[in-house]
Amino acid sequence: QVQLVESGGGLVQAGDSLRLTCAVSGGTFSSYVMGWFRQTPGKEREFVAAISRSGGSTYYRDSVKGRFTIARDNAQNTVVLQMNSLKPEDTAVYYCGAERLLARVSTTSREYDYWGQGTQVTVSS
Repeated sequence: QVQLVESGGGLVQAGDSLRLTCAVSGGTFSSYVMGWFRQTPGKEREFVAAISRSGGSTYYRDSVKGRFTIARDNAQNTVVLQMNSLKPEDTAVYYCGAERLLARVSTTSREYDYWGQGTQVTVSS
């Protein structure tokens, strides 16, 4: 059974930084594309960042490019999302997802197979 556990969320002020971590257990971590998504009440889960199985390719939504960085450690079975220069519009529940079958890196939440429970990020102005 694959389990994903996010940590690192919290309440910060605009301009601050947070580092989210997703720890994966119960599967072969290096075989998963990993992604971070976020969701606010009443809205669909939206793509934030994704990283290929090797870590050699990364993808970001336009609004976080230059501020967020995704990285993975295949030895530690973790993926992190470093978030700098946070803005109030980054406020959301952030979810870590794992995708196991596609040959490409997906930015679509419905294509991900496993999810964590989410961690709240709140950015005050």
